[in-house]
Amino acid sequence: MGRFIYNLFLPLGFLFFLPELILKYRSRGGWKSTFGERFGIYGSREKELRDQRGAIWIHAVSVGETVVALSMIRKYLQRYPERKFIISTTTTTGQDVARSNCPENTSVIFCPLDFPLMVRKALRLMQPAAVVIFETEIWPNLIAIAARKKIPVLLVNARMSDHSARGYRKFSKLFFDSLLRKFNLIMTQSDADAERFQSVSPRAKVEVVGNMKFDQVLPELPSNNVLHRYFGDDPENLILLAGSTHPGEEALLADCYIELKNAFPKLKLVIVPRHAERGNDIAGILQNKGLVFARRSCDSNFSGACDVLLADTTGEMLVLMNGADIVIMGKSFAGHDEGHNLIEPALLGKPIVTGLKLRNFRYIFSTLESHQALLASSDGELTETLHKLIISPELRRELGDRAFQVISVNRGATDRTIDALEATLSASGK
Repeated sequence: MGRFIYNLFLPLGFLFFLPELILKYRSRGGWKSTFGERFGIYGSREKELRDQRGAIWIHAVSVGETVVALSMIRKYLQRYPERKFIISTTTTTGQDVARSNCPENTSVIFCPLDFPLMVRKALRLMQPAAVVIFETEIWPNLIAIAARKKIPVLLVNARMSDHSARGYRKFSKLFFDSLLRKFNLIMTQSDADAERFQSVSPRAKVEVVGNMKFDQVLPELPSNNVLHRYFGDDPENLILLAGSTHPGEEALLADCYIELKNAFPKLKLVIVPRHAERGNDIAGILQNKGLVFARRSCDSNFSGACDVLLADTTGEMLVLMNGADIVIMGKSFAGHDEGHNLIEPALLGKPIVTGLKLRNFRYIFSTLESHQALLASSDGELTETLHKLIISPELRRELGDRAFQVISVNRGATDRTIDALEATLSASGK
């Protein structure tokens, strides 16, 4: 009954969100030429996907999940080189990252919209050995139709916030209990995530595996600091980088920077917005505050010097972050509390500053915080927190070293996930 109601209202929901989908498609960068696959249109690629029959279909939503999924595929192929993979994404930026970095034996597609006709067409064409969904993407028709076709369905690196758990529990008997039980296995990031899933569906098969993001391996990075192009290579420069920022945070960071720069004239700022298409809005904020800035998306031939770099591009976070002295992670200030992945700056050994609460990354946040491997700050204390780091190279070094060590001792979730996947495939004869 629950899925019947879902399918009854799905077309209305799609029409309601269609203008936003079109706006994102037009404004957001990334790979777009095969976007028709979201509607089950594969054209000349049908032969390629038929040749991939028996592959493990992995679905990741956007850039963050895609990076982790690609790391898992590489590790999987090291252990089981005969396996084939199909990786799907929802966003165009995630698609671009997947296509640019996918290993051999891997095809990349857009995930079809969750309409039964489109899902059935994709499954009929690809005939995957299993459907593996990353983190939080619970698409009812994809899960139910794959399960009915006896295709194993697994949720990996799974997480559930308190807010989501409360919402799911309201419709547990009608919908979510039976839906979660269709997963052959739900592999969670933490004990708390496992408890939330089982509070929604007590009979779902849930296992705590750990967070695969701890297993992330850094790609080879340029030996030169790309930020020197904008700020020069004066050894007295100190560079703050604000990563994955959201609306409201750029203005807050600009105000903090202006105040700090009065005391530290060599201070520089890099802003990397989560969505590059917001570049014009952020440029307006910086201009109104009288800051001398360059835009990485526009100033391809920039030469000279500036105080602030607006890095409104996609897929360059690690390269830019590698050149910074202090990393401030966005979506955690100015009214945002969801947070973003802290693993990358930790792997780079950078001192990390973030907000006081990260609903979507609580386990990583609490693990780092419990080992005094980051600084958490409110909006009002952000300037003071950054001041402490600016004046103390020792504190910066200690925080960066502790963060790297915390990540190192929490590795292993990827291998445990692969073991569980192979056991599931073996049990189903795949």
